[in-house]
Amino acid sequence: MRHSLAGRKLNRTSSHRKALFKNLSQALIRNEQIITTLPKAKDLRPIVEKMVTLAKQGGLHARRQLVSKLQDQEIAEKLMSVLGPRYKARAGGYLRIIRAGFRYGDMAPMAVIEFVDRDVEARGARDRKAAASGEVELKI
Repeated sequence: MRHSLAGRKLNRTSSHRKALFKNLSQALIRNEQIITTLPKAKDLRPIVEKMVTLAKQGGLHARRQLVSKLQDQEIAEKLMSVLGPRYKARAGGYLRIIRAGFRYGDMAPMAVIEFVDRDVEARGARDRKAAASGEVELKI
């Protein structure tokens, strides 16, 4: 019986699930908006909101906790320098989930998860920067 067990298994092992949410949270923080399935978005929200709350606190210990969870110094820096101060006055609810219909192949419910008051230019900025420097060819 699954009494008092929160969260979905998503048909993955615990290590796979942990890696999945780490990658999704990195993508969400980098782009400030991602499209994923509805159950993944619902499970991702509390993870990222706790990270934003840590970033709001500031300090070295919070920075090290973020780096340990995200395994990426650049994304932890964005949380501490951009997103933390942006939501300093907000008491919670940093993310919104918008239903986005169903995926064509398997009719899985899709959702857009994004930061409230997000920076519209952040989405795809990394790809545009790489294309401008000539590293990657941008596909339109």
